[in-house]
Amino acid sequence: MQYNRLGKTELQVSRLCLGCMTFGEPDRGKHAWTLPEESSRPIIKRALEGGINFFDTANSYSDGSSEEIVGRALRDFARRDEVIVATKVYHQTGDLAEGLSRAQILRSIDDSLQRLGMEYVDLLQIHRWDYNTPIEETLEALNDVVKAGKARYIGASSMHAHQFAQALALQDQHGWARFVTMQDHYNLIYREEELEMLPLCYKEGVAVIPWSPLARGRLTRPWGETTARVVSDEFGKTLYSETEENDAQIAARLAGVAEELDASRAQVALAWLLSKPGVAAPIIGTSRAEQLDELLGAVDLTLTPAQVAELETPYLPHPVVGFR
Repeated sequence: MQYNRLGKTELQVSRLCLGCMTFGEPDRGKHAWTLPEESSRPIIKRALEGGINFFDTANSYSDGSSEEIVGRALRDFARRDEVIVATKVYHQTGDLAEGLSRAQILRSIDDSLQRLGMEYVDLLQIHRWDYNTPIEETLEALNDVVKAGKARYIGASSMHAHQFAQALALQDQHGWARFVTMQDHYNLIYREEELEMLPLCYKEGVAVIPWSPLARGRLTRPWGETTARVVSDEFGKTLYSETEENDAQIAARLAGVAEELDASRAQVALAWLLSKPGVAAPIIGTSRAEQLDELLGAVDLTLTPAQVAELETPYLPHPVVGFR
C-alpha cells in the first residue's frame, strides 16, 4: 500500500479508501444487497491487513447499521490512532430528518459517535447541499463540531463548484473550520468534474476522494453484464442510463488496455484515477475478499501517457448527475 497526505491536513491516508456502504444489515435501510455483520467483518479485517487505513461510511447507510458494524470491527482489529474514519450527515436516519440545520448536524454527530463507539471522527462530511438551510448556519455548526473535538476535519460531497467556492469563501471570511476534502462523482465514464470542481480543488488545496470510481461496478466486468446489485440499484441507474453508448465505447478501450497490461479492468480504472493530480484516495466498495485483493493491486499499476490517452479519447460531455 502507498500513503499520501490528505490535502493540507496532517492525516496520512492509504491511496485507496474503503467505502462502507456495502456493510449494513439488509433489513435496515433501502439496500437489500448489503452485507450483514458476520460477512462484513472479514472484509474490513482484510482491508486493514492490506494496508488500508481510511474508512468512509455515513449516518444513513443501512439506517446507521454501517457505522455500528464498522465501529465494532475497527475497535476489534485496529487501534483508534491507526485508522482514519470518515462519516457523513444530511440524509434521513431513523427519526433524524434530512438536512443540514444546526440542530440536525449536532444531533447527527452525537448519534454517529455513539454508533461508531468513538470519541471523534477524523472527517465529517456533508453528504449533499441543503437548499433549505442557510449555508452560514451549516458552516458555523460544522465549525462548532470541530471546536468541540468531535471531528478533526470537515469535508463536502457532490455539489456544484460555485456552491463549494461560496462555502470555502465564507469559511475563510469567518475564520471557521475549512473543508479539506471533496467527495465527488468521478470515474472514467463520468468526468464532468474536470470542468470546474477539480480545478477549484487543486487551487484551494482540497483533497479529492471520488465516490463510484468503478461506476457502480460497470468498469469491472464486460459491458452489459449484470449483477444482483445492478438490477436493484435504482440510484445507479439514474447515474448512467442516458450515456450507455458512449460509456460502452470507453469500457471497450478499458478492456483493451487491461489486456495489454495483463491487469483487470478495475485495476486499470483505479490506476487512471490515481494518476490524476489532487486525487488522494478513490473510495472503493467490495463485497468479497478476492475483489478487495484485486483492487489493492491498482496502487502498483502505472499507466503510460499513451494508455491514458487511449482511455480518455472517446469521452463525450455527460449530463450532470449525482447531486441529489
